Amino acid sequence: MRTFLMALGLYLLSALPGAAQQATTPADLSPDGGTTFVQVGRVLADPGTGRILTDKTLVITDGRVVEIRDGFVGEGQPGHIIDLRDAFVLPGLIDSHVHLTSQQSPTGRLDAVTLSTSDRAMIGVRHARLTLMAGFTTVADLGGPNEAVFALRDAIRRGDVAGPRIIAAGSSVSVHGGHGDANGYRDDVLHVLSSPSICSGPDDCMRAVREQVRSGADIIKITATGGVLSNTAAGLGQQFTDEELAAIVEVAHRMGRQVTAHAHGADGINAFLRAGGDSIEHGTWLDDESIRLMRDSGAWLVPTLMAGDYVARIASGPDNFFTPAQTEKALQAGPLMLDMAGRAHRGGVRIAFGTDSGVSAHGDNAQEFALLVRAGLTPLEAIQTATVNAAEHLGIADQAGRIAPGMPADLIAVRGDPLADVTVLEHVTFVMKGGVVYRSE
Repeated sequence: MRTFLMALGLYLLSALPGAAQQATTPADLSPDGGTTFVQVGRVLADPGTGRILTDKTLVITDGRVVEIRDGFVGEGQPGHIIDLRDAFVLPGLIDSHVHLTSQQSPTGRLDAVTLSTSDRAMIGVRHARLTLMAGFTTVADLGGPNEAVFALRDAIRRGDVAGPRIIAAGSSVSVHGGHGDANGYRDDVLHVLSSPSICSGPDDCMRAVREQVRSGADIIKITATGGVLSNTAAGLGQQFTDEELAAIVEVAHRMGRQVTAHAHGADGINAFLRAGGDSIEHGTWLDDESIRLMRDSGAWLVPTLMAGDYVARIASGPDNFFTPAQTEKALQAGPLMLDMAGRAHRGGVRIAFGTDSGVSAHGDNAQEFALLVRAGLTPLEAIQTATVNAAEHLGIADQAGRIAPGMPADLIAVRGDPLADVTVLEHVTFVMKGGVVYRSE
């Protein structure tokens, strides 16, 4: 641990880009550490209403919005003025499904046996900054080594590194031999790579959940079905038993944690929802029963359309680096996800934004908006998935998703109108998190 902390300190001193080094506390915003006045031409302060406010000044003190005033005020008053009069301002965006400590690449299988937990944390520092600079001020990290993910979350919270606020799952709770377990290596290597969160049987799975909570998990992520990128020909259907799913959800809820499930096949989706699960990640083969269960229970869908698009393109392209097992599953699942999201939306399912970044590239998160629109959402509805919807889904509606008095000052700005062309969100020009400016151009 001492070696890890020393390495992290050296990395932060030498490797962080200048923008992240310059702004670390709200006091950096103005000479006297007082009030900041952000003059905005157009602001979608509460995406839930869809109402655009014009010619306003956001008054920010101690990292929070304290007032939204009419007109462009601030001149002649003590404090710092930020001029966004020509910009379109929105709340900081929320990505409900990322993996900051990893990135898909041709070396992925080798990385699993050569990169240390400390390496993963360092990689996460870089990916966290890319994500923040893309306008995402809050994320849910849904899978990675406990020590690396939790250390990154806590370092950002302390202000040691630049990145989005992280709601962290750590290691996924998974079945032996299934998606989330180590697969495709020699038996002796498998035993080294396998995580304590792998379980079999209701009692063992309750143990795995409790140990994740003890280790620091904010949310419990499970793999209810097989997965595309696990190197095993085990399909994409249900892998936990109904009894295991019920035990996981019960003990997680007893310990105050939501449970979200990686799930492709309809059998696993529906079994998890019947067990009382809170949200579905991916949802590729959801059916009419899935839609009814989600609508009746209020469970959320996080469709991760970028992940489906990415794996289909890699698997069908000339530079495919997936294994045969991964390729077969990618070609099955990837092309179905747009239609799935459209059916869920038309069926009244609540949708929260999530990309599965770490499959696709970190920093490209906003490309998910265009895919949501292709699936049938309006631009406003797509923005709502990454603001008010995601905040409600993650239980942080009092901390994120809107710009309002009393809320943390998380806001971004773009040129153009994202309600007319949602792709302008791929080109964020200003990022503030907690009253601190991390990007301004």
